Amino acid sequence: MSTLAVISAGLRDPSSTRLLADRLAAATVRSLGAGATGGEETEVVHVALRDHAHDLTNNLLTGFPTGELRGAVERVVGADGLIAVTPVFNASYSGLFKTFFDVLEPGSLEGKPVLIGATGGTARHSLALEFAVRPMFAYLRSLVVPTAVFAATADWGAAGESAGDLVERVDRAGAELAGLIAGRAHGADSDAASDAASDAGADPYDDVIPFERLLAGQ
Repeated sequence: MSTLAVISAGLRDPSSTRLLADRLAAATVRSLGAGATGGEETEVVHVALRDHAHDLTNNLLTGFPTGELRGAVERVVGADGLIAVTPVFNASYSGLFKTFFDVLEPGSLEGKPVLIGATGGTARHSLALEFAVRPMFAYLRSLVVPTAVFAATADWGAAGESAGDLVERVDRAGAELAGLIAGRAHGADSDAASDAASDAGADPYDDVIPFERLLAGQ
């Protein structure tokens, strides 16, 4: 079973930030289900940062998470993939969003597949994903999918082609994240199989295809 952590930093309940996070999660789960074999399911863990605001401040002051924040951090760090969505304040991510990633242990998100999203009043804020959010995850050494999804206020009330554009971006980003999660799981399975063969005394390089057969396309 794959685990998908979904972080939303919206301050209101309900919020457009949570709505976008939920849509991205649903698209990712659909793509994972389409490519899964044997009925594998995906567990989705939602983390609303507004519920941990006080504990995050305490974490900054004390150096360690307490209360429900500890469990939220463990679920995010242990997930196979991460969706992180922030509202855009003053042309960048929110302070609450940044604080959560500031309190994580160094290296805890290294190599983790991540899909980033943001919401804002107008499309003019969309570049915040590329000059603020993506560089932060690059610094954390996460694997960020190519498609970042921004939703402006107008996107939620749009009809026709405009509404389809957001749906298309959400589906594309979800498929990209699902691909990274599935590829990571496949790589882990391959490593486990290789380790098992080594433990059994088998040399994976014993069965070598001769070079002349490779040239002949066999």
